[in-house]
Amino acid sequence: MSLQELTTRIEDKSARLAVIGLGYVGLPVACEFARAGFDVLGVDILAERVEKINRGVSPIEGNEPGLAELLREVIGGGRLRAATDYADLRDRDVILIDVETPVDEHNIPRYRALYSALTSLGPVLKEGALVIVESTLAPGTMRDVVIPQLEEHSRRRLNAGFHAGNCPERVMPGKLLANLRGLSRVCGGMTPETSAALIALYRHIVQADLDPADCITAEIVKTAENAYRDVQIAFANELALVCEAAGGDVWKVRELVNKSPGRNVLLPGAGVGGHCIPKDPWLLAYGARGTDLNLSLIPSARRVNDAMPRHILDLLAGALAERGEALKGKTVLALGYAYLEDSDDTRNSPTAAFLAALETAGAAARVHDPFVEGYQGDALKMAEGADAAVLLVKHSEYKTLDLAALAGALRLPVFVDGRGLFTPAELTAAGFTQRIIGRGQAA
Repeated sequence: MSLQELTTRIEDKSARLAVIGLGYVGLPVACEFARAGFDVLGVDILAERVEKINRGVSPIEGNEPGLAELLREVIGGGRLRAATDYADLRDRDVILIDVETPVDEHNIPRYRALYSALTSLGPVLKEGALVIVESTLAPGTMRDVVIPQLEEHSRRRLNAGFHAGNCPERVMPGKLLANLRGLSRVCGGMTPETSAALIALYRHIVQADLDPADCITAEIVKTAENAYRDVQIAFANELALVCEAAGGDVWKVRELVNKSPGRNVLLPGAGVGGHCIPKDPWLLAYGARGTDLNLSLIPSARRVNDAMPRHILDLLAGALAERGEALKGKTVLALGYAYLEDSDDTRNSPTAAFLAALETAGAAARVHDPFVEGYQGDALKMAEGADAAVLLVKHSEYKTLDLAALAGALRLPVFVDGRGLFTPAELTAAGFTQRIIGRGQAA
């Protein structure tokens, strides 16, 4: 089948689709294409996840508007099914790959899941099929990894036996379906004709711009947008540290700075988590490997943001010291474990880094999170007998927390707000010795 014939089948929805990886990206993508009228097969290595999906039960918890209902609809209508066996992909015309692409402790891309997907897909790849990697990739990965692996394991040649492109996803938990429909996409193809095929495909589910590009451009755009945000967050966090040191209030400073046209200081906080922002800047930087380019801004921003959980621990130690207490030997209630408010996504959770630092300091922890399995329950009951509480995630449930009751449940009424959810007046009225990120003691 030629690419022109495949594009025609994409346009009339007779092309058979597959999605490899049914997590936070792959599942909503599969559901959206099934809603659009395509026959979609989802493949995932986790049998429990596949079983849930085939029952019409979403494995993604947290506040994810519309996803559970859409999954039930497309499963019930027979337009989506899930499997664990790559052999089921033999008749698929378009295969989308949505697997994790992390970096290791040395900030080097580690594409184990991607390699596994490519080596398993290759032997069953249909002649003339279109393979689209939606995962975020370091610049050059399509050229240096994806194409060689597919050619080796499929024994077919690019642009003859198969076609390939990179169309990086742009979604975040809590807005998965809205982001898929409403955000623009870069349709990177290994040829201009492949880019056009990608645009024809995504036009069925995306209501925003679909921009043609080569694969290098698509790879750089996705990693650059998250590196840019990481740098912005790092500035907000460093501004918060300056305000604490100078006796200022970062929340008021931010409000007034942002009144100036073209200024948009982001929110400081207890750390940056998720699958994307902590590693995508390193993927971008990896694109300069083998050259004499000496990057400074991107690594510096990463260091600032990675240091924030430790800074929250320092704020806690300061609040305890104000009461004549040491951190060692204390039990601390950590409020929030997901990396994002009202989500169950714990990937690269700043709370995990905070807990590790807390343990190193000789203190113990209790963890509460209304969305994360194993940490759910009554926050006030969990506070009973603990020495202090630290807010690390701004879940909606915590906005209505009875602060006075919390102070009464703790052995020491010490509270650290790592997200700026409460005002000093609110915490003082509840009887807390307090610290709030970005607020100096004189503020």
